[in-house]
Amino acid sequence: FRPFIYRLARQHKLDGWVRNTLGRVEIFIEGDNEAIDAFSKAIFTEHPPLAGPVLDSQQTAEPENLSGFAIRDSHAQGEKQISVPVDLFLCDDCLRELNDPADRRYRYPFINCTQCGPRYTLIRKLPYDRANTTMAGFPLCADCLAEYKDPGNRRFHAEPIACPVCGPVLSLSQLGKIIAEKEAALAESVHLLQQGKTIAVKGIGGYHLMCDATDAEAVTRLRRNKQRPDKPLAVMFPAPAGEPFAAIETSLELNDTDRKFLAQASRPILLLRKKPDSMLCKQIAPGLNEIGLMLPYSPLHHLLLDAFGKPLVATSANISGEPVLTENDEVEQRLQHVADACLHHNRPIQRPADDPVYRRIDKRPRPIRIGRGIAPLEVRLPFSLEKPVLAVGAHMKNTVSLAWDDRAIISPHIGEMDNARSLAVFENTINDLQRLYDIKAEAIVCDRHPGYTSSRWATQWSRQHKRPLQRVYHHHAHASAAFFECNTDEAILAFCWDGTGFGEDGTIWGGETFYGRPGHWQRVASLRPFYLPGGDRASREPWRSAAALCWQTGRDYQPAADNTQITLLKQAWEKKNNCPQSSSMGRLFDAAAALCGLPETASFEGQAPMLLEAQCAGRRTDEYIKLELKNENALLLADWEALIDLMTDGNTSLSVRAAVFHQSLAQLILAQAEIFRERYNTRSIALCGGVFQNRVLSESAIALLTAEGFKVCLPGLIPVNDAGISFGQIIEYGFKK
Repeated sequence: FRPFIYRLARQHKLDGWVRNTLGRVEIFIEGDNEAIDAFSKAIFTEHPPLAGPVLDSQQTAEPENLSGFAIRDSHAQGEKQISVPVDLFLCDDCLRELNDPADRRYRYPFINCTQCGPRYTLIRKLPYDRANTTMAGFPLCADCLAEYKDPGNRRFHAEPIACPVCGPVLSLSQLGKIIAEKEAALAESVHLLQQGKTIAVKGIGGYHLMCDATDAEAVTRLRRNKQRPDKPLAVMFPAPAGEPFAAIETSLELNDTDRKFLAQASRPILLLRKKPDSMLCKQIAPGLNEIGLMLPYSPLHHLLLDAFGKPLVATSANISGEPVLTENDEVEQRLQHVADACLHHNRPIQRPADDPVYRRIDKRPRPIRIGRGIAPLEVRLPFSLEKPVLAVGAHMKNTVSLAWDDRAIISPHIGEMDNARSLAVFENTINDLQRLYDIKAEAIVCDRHPGYTSSRWATQWSRQHKRPLQRVYHHHAHASAAFFECNTDEAILAFCWDGTGFGEDGTIWGGETFYGRPGHWQRVASLRPFYLPGGDRASREPWRSAAALCWQTGRDYQPAADNTQITLLKQAWEKKNNCPQSSSMGRLFDAAAALCGLPETASFEGQAPMLLEAQCAGRRTDEYIKLELKNENALLLADWEALIDLMTDGNTSLSVRAAVFHQSLAQLILAQAEIFRERYNTRSIALCGGVFQNRVLSESAIALLTAEGFKVCLPGLIPVNDAGISFGQIIEYGFKK
């Protein structure tokens, strides 16, 4: 932003200076009043496309009779209003230079300027100056230094700039031995990809595992070696300048909103429907009709994709469930059984940042995971905190949030908190955010579940630092995060549907409806509870949920797969041994999928509901089964029993059963909303919890509710799944205070 201010001041013939402070750009300007007014307006009308300037304060000062305008050294004193810049894509200007044989950065994999390139993943501390980044180890050559100091140059004060003479370089290794460097490394990588090999490629926020997305054998081999049999893989398509979507449109369905969203600076992954004649092999997303697509966002990606000429799988290089890997040596050691070669570079990655993922629901892309280019995500709070607070989120899809005054910072995706590396990244992220923003947490918030890794860590932190700890119920956090996006001060009705969460009565919740506002939630409706044989195992074995529903209603259940222990399991279920009570809508979806004949086991969380939704195949129906609503102990219980005969009806096609199941649940939402509108006089509805990542259910519910005059909020800033829990904990904490 400083080079822009410099040029603008020179344009208006004004004297003064600009400098970085701790989170602000400070400008001292003197000259003719009309010129100053024109300059001030131009800041907000002519700023660079990626900037979003906000006037924090302005005041009149005595002239210092300066001559000319200068960019002064950064100033690290005074009040802190730190904002950490996110990582950016490769801009069009740099892309042109990358492909220009006459340019000195022709085919240089680390080309960038003030408009583009890595930020968050290479900043070691603030202020954001080169000496405070991982580029400090690459002294600028004479040519780069001249550009850096030239006010008329696009790389004027561009902190990460480099060139082939002074910057990072590529290297390709196999079995820990370097076999090629620089351009040769790139060429050999493309050659290996053409042979059906898998390459671990170092990017901006971590490594990707890449292979030919059109080669079924290559993708199957990657899945087998990574032990990821079914979970969808992201795909990166070539995006040549001038026609970035030409190749994509041959395989995936795109509209103008999708194009605009994919082309934004963060270059997110967006789930798109696959065309019947798509060049992508079926192994990319088995059983599903959507593919996670992203455009190349680094110069290395562009060089690889352009040379390969076809889409590549670009899945996170990690052990399943762990955060993405960032260290060259660690990738060599931990992924040697997956990657045939590793394309490294020697620019250190300061911190991991996985790719963000979105899905279009009700005409708008909604976040499933925030990451590189989106996070750290800063949000203005509807209150001001008395002291800084750290919220440590849930166990699955973990993020953490740091909040102080009226600001909250949500971290990038961390992942599942059931392995040592996730815990290490979790702790590093917490320490890193506090250090970057120069904020020390004085209170901590965690989930009520006593067994969550994040909750146990918070308890230890509270004792160690002698700071207060507040525990927030899982679904209260979901509701509070959604309330934030409702833009209302009135009480709302929040449908919190997900797979699991510790309830106020000590049972597993997940099909709940709340009335109220943050800090004051009243549970008014739930799903008829059932007992899950095997407890947590049910999330990966949907047949257990199916068995629970059948046994609870006096029906027999025999898994399609041979299960000699089914009799013993039923006996344990009857005695309620290791059979916790649950009202989980996620497990109801699991049961429905298994009863329909879909796979009875899942290799990843949410697989069964995703397969069930895919069976709708765009089919929408007005047909539904009305679920009975019963009052029990001042709670409205939705009875799922009528759905069992539907799901086991072999005379009805699977697609019809799937569509009717979804429509029945949408109608259930409407029925509850109408009851509580009459009771509480509320028209504001929020949908939250991972179940509402389901497009068919969410769009059907929104259409029904809107038609009846309800105002419906499906969050579009914060993920509705557990990635939004840490932010919901902050909202719940703030309103309770």
